[in-house]
Amino acid sequence: MASKIYPDAASALDGLLFDGMMIAAGGFGLCGIPELSIAAIREAGTKDLTVYSNNAGVDDFGLGLLLQTRQVKKMASSYVGENAEFMRQYLSGELELEFNPQGTLAERMRAGGAGIAGFYTKTGYGTQIAEGKEVKEFDGEPYILERGIFADLAIVKAWKADTTGNAVFRKAARNFNPPAAMCGKVCVMEVEEIVEPGTLDPDAIHLPGIYVHRLVQGEHEKRIEQRTVRERA
Repeated sequence: MASKIYPDAASALDGLLFDGMMIAAGGFGLCGIPELSIAAIREAGTKDLTVYSNNAGVDDFGLGLLLQTRQVKKMASSYVGENAEFMRQYLSGELELEFNPQGTLAERMRAGGAGIAGFYTKTGYGTQIAEGKEVKEFDGEPYILERGIFADLAIVKAWKADTTGNAVFRKAARNFNPPAAMCGKVCVMEVEEIVEPGTLDPDAIHLPGIYVHRLVQGEHEKRIEQRTVRERA
């Protein structure tokens, strides 16, 4: 079996990037962001991207870096705060935006990974979220049809993985990473440490290696999104 390990993010993404592609990205706030892959995509200059992610980082970190260079055409997200450039581009009509309730976005990714084309949910019925979507009644209650996400590429960040891609996420950094990884035709995962098969407890695996196609080990910045401290007495 060919090795899944690549020396850096640029080589892991080689042959996968093209203008107009759809990308599913892990991360929540500034936690669990695939920053190495984002930097490599920025360097590659791939443009007109549609990105499915909970949010777009901040102006100088995460997906916000791709907004700076105008490489993103459309964001499909749950939360769009704390990013001034995101707000500016959206309000000026430069950036398309598709709002997704957080649970719906996670389930759309998971459904895509499971080969499920669509599912019905009550979330968003009667709001702007439901506009243009099929409505069906179950037991007298209205549900809207949401489509599974089938991305061209998934970029995710894990804590540890073995050489076959079985991965463990650390605490809150797990967030959207597993479902994002599942829904990509190809998944590039960056990790802090790569270990030999059998090192990780099989019962502790959060994402089976079957979903992971390419692995990169590297250093990652760990930011605190909102630091609040009290004055010393």
